Amino acid sequence: MQPLLDQATSLHQQGRLAEAAALYRQALAAAPGHPRAGYLLALLQYQQGEGAEALAGVNAVLRTMPDLADALMLRGAILLQDNPHRALEDFRAVTARQPGHGEAWYNQGVVLARLGRPADAIGAFDRALRIRPGAAAWSNKGIAQLALGLGEEALASFDQALALERGYAGALYNRATTLLQLRRPAEALAAFDAYLKLAPEAFEAWNNRGAALQLLERREEAAQSYGRAAAIRADYAPAWKNGGLVLTALGRHAEAAAAFGRATALLPGDAQAWSGQGEVLRHLKRYDDALASYRQALALTPDDAAVWYQYAGTLQAAGPLAEALAAAEKSLALAPDNLDALALRGSLLLEQNRVAEGLESFQRHAVLSHGMPGAALSDHKRRHDAEQTAWLAGEGVTLAEGQYHVMGGARLAGPAVNPANRAAISAQWQTSQPQIVVIDNLLTPEALEALRRFCWGSTIWRRPYPNGYLGAMPEYGFSCPLLAQIADELRETFPAIFGAHGLVQLWGFKYDSTLRGINMHADQAVVNVNFWITPDEASRNPENGGLVIWDKSAPLDWEFSRYNSDEGAARRFLREAGARPVTVPYRANRAVIFDSDLFHETDTIEFRDGYRNRRINVTMLYGRRNFDGS
Repeated sequence: MQPLLDQATSLHQQGRLAEAAALYRQALAAAPGHPRAGYLLALLQYQQGEGAEALAGVNAVLRTMPDLADALMLRGAILLQDNPHRALEDFRAVTARQPGHGEAWYNQGVVLARLGRPADAIGAFDRALRIRPGAAAWSNKGIAQLALGLGEEALASFDQALALERGYAGALYNRATTLLQLRRPAEALAAFDAYLKLAPEAFEAWNNRGAALQLLERREEAAQSYGRAAAIRADYAPAWKNGGLVLTALGRHAEAAAAFGRATALLPGDAQAWSGQGEVLRHLKRYDDALASYRQALALTPDDAAVWYQYAGTLQAAGPLAEALAAAEKSLALAPDNLDALALRGSLLLEQNRVAEGLESFQRHAVLSHGMPGAALSDHKRRHDAEQTAWLAGEGVTLAEGQYHVMGGARLAGPAVNPANRAAISAQWQTSQPQIVVIDNLLTPEALEALRRFCWGSTIWRRPYPNGYLGAMPEYGFSCPLLAQIADELRETFPAIFGAHGLVQLWGFKYDSTLRGINMHADQAVVNVNFWITPDEASRNPENGGLVIWDKSAPLDWEFSRYNSDEGAARRFLREAGARPVTVPYRANRAVIFDSDLFHETDTIEFRDGYRNRRINVTMLYGRRNFDGS
């Protein structure tokens, strides 16, 4: 018998499996139930992928010798996939009788990790490592540590594995992913590159390498890495999704849309892929398709406040303002203090002529956001803030550094807008070409004084501009009830000018006496209202300090970024069109109302020094350019 088994074992070791199997069967025919022959035949069958036959054979052996360690180890390996609890029993049976059986401890660790018991798995791997240090045990221990959030410990385990086996690909890959999870992207990138030298077709590693590059803000290279992953495995959805996200960040929207298209087709249950597709389609102004993508995302994650916000913003751009507001309200119901959603809700309410409610939303934004890191302080902002602090102290108001404070700004019991010029101004608007009207004494004396004190005493002038002025936006607190009253009364007093146009934006600018004002631009609106509130005696030259408006509109086919901020292009256009300027000198309580398509800029500023002499203008924009508001 023994010579026959020795011959069969030799053939088995040489890989001549069919011949070895024949001899094992011959041995079993000669000695039915022979445990060694039965075990070796079952092992060969397992190695050939004949799991059912192998299990039947090893069970027969164990009925004869229930404590045979090799047979228990083999049955545990066979059962590992389909019956891990039974496999664990077999490996434990081995270590109960042979506590020094390192492989049985290692296998217990593998099963325990698979059963979601990483702490117990680590204990088993530690027992195996005390018996015989091995790269696989260290690597698997690291994986279990990762499952417990022990990133640094896992990294040390992978390093131990690589110290024992320098080219151990699994440990290299796991070390790289651990470094990525630990937000150490430069080291992770080097580790992925080392792994990819051993496994250049490992698409998951290319994908994760892209994530490391994104953290390093090397977006072009990240896009290439995601592209490589997708080229290796065309049905690997994460690479398409991640590629779409980074291409969106790069502004390559058409390519991003194609990538998200592949991602959503491969992984229709991934809400992030659908919302990412919605965002890029919105950039491409394919609003119907964008909205459909967001609806898919919301069907998967109906409680995702961020997606509701994105959906609301797309609805706003597309036009259904009532639906957009409902979506913004849903976002805020899920995340009441989300600043972006508060600002969006505010702008939607303004545009639907619910100005007071809209400015309340902006006030909430201002309270929550005040003191958050923003633009770096400029010299003229520091100078302004010091002047304001001194002025407030003179009014008996002492504030801690950076404290949010609003002075006044309540709605008036009487009118805020002076109705005296209603008929004349409305007629002038309807007949003037271009449409430019000037209104003196715009506000009632009570409203003018109240608005001045609000602008002087409120710490809302947060945004510095290079030319020397500061901006107060609704989200910074330029959103008091008095401003809502003025905005509503303007529309009510001059219906021939404003019609049904909603208020789309408002802001205040406060200027430095030694620096210049706003560059040449046009605004994305239908009607532009500019009015000034600083007392006349602050101006040293009554012939300037106001506004210069050209009598030519920005071309309708120009994008917003071109007509609003490309001063060179605007001046070339005006020169070639033979445009002429209309100069409106500064006067306190004077308003200039004009077609927002007309290019305009601040006239030369010659104002006296001193806090109350700073030129303050208020801008209100009504109606959206090329938008019907439906």
